[in-house]
Amino acid sequence: MEHSRPPCPPFLTAADAAKKVRLAEDAWNSRDPEKVALAYTPDSVWRNRINFLEGREKIIGFLKEKWEREQEYRLIKELWAFHEDRIAVRFVYEWHDDQQNWFRSYGNELWEFDAAGLMQWRVASINDMPIAESDRRFFWPQGRRPDDHPGLKEMGL
Repeated sequence: MEHSRPPCPPFLTAADAAKKVRLAEDAWNSRDPEKVALAYTPDSVWRNRINFLEGREKIIGFLKEKWEREQEYRLIKELWAFHEDRIAVRFVYEWHDDQQNWFRSYGNELWEFDAAGLMQWRVASINDMPIAESDRRFFWPQGRRPDDHPGLKEMGL
């Protein structure tokens, strides 16, 4: 039996849904594929850009490749909407490739959770925009975004 990952649906308040979003952001900023995958059901279904995945093992493999390619990854997620067992999120992250080319990636995600608070379905649409290193906006040390760092709306993103 899987452990629960509170907050669990139904999401009744924006605060509960926003907490779920922040926990996901924190996990992704850890860049630890095994840790991130524990937030998903064992048979979780993903569409990430043009990649279709099913199951934690595929998710772990995907994330390992992602973070080998997307270096110095820093992410901010923001709650867009929620209802019962679903959350919609918008996000922005910055990263560079192995040639030191910087990018800002903009996206939206749709999430659906089981009763234990594990994500069972994730759909992500993402666009990458090349940026100059001097145009970067995310400078906190690798890992969790500090609590006093502005969110996307405050940054005009």
